[in-house]
Amino acid sequence: MDTLISLFTDPAMYRLLTIVILSIFLGIEVISRVPSVLHTPLMSGANAIHGVVIIGAIIVMGQAPTDDYLALSLGFLAVILGTLNVVGGFVVTDRMLEMFSKKKKK
Repeated sequence: MDTLISLFTDPAMYRLLTIVILSIFLGIEVISRVPSVLHTPLMSGANAIHGVVIIGAIIVMGQAPTDDYLALSLGFLAVILGTLNVVGGFVVTDRMLEMFSKKKKK
């Protein structure tokens, strides 16, 4: 509970929260302007980025104190969402590559 209170009272945390919210809006704006033809190649690149996010979240969770539930739950959420994105990206990339493979004759 103290972490949540310090989130809104500490100026440094307030600035970090502002940066995160602005980056979310910027990411939505950038992705919405990408043509649908380029989404699959961008997803392949995002897989590498989310691999780094997963490793970073695991490191943060390992360094967080055991009573800091906010850091632990956000780290766990980052690991779950990053893993889902990486797996989904690989599935979509694999399906895309299957479209370009030669058909087997019976």
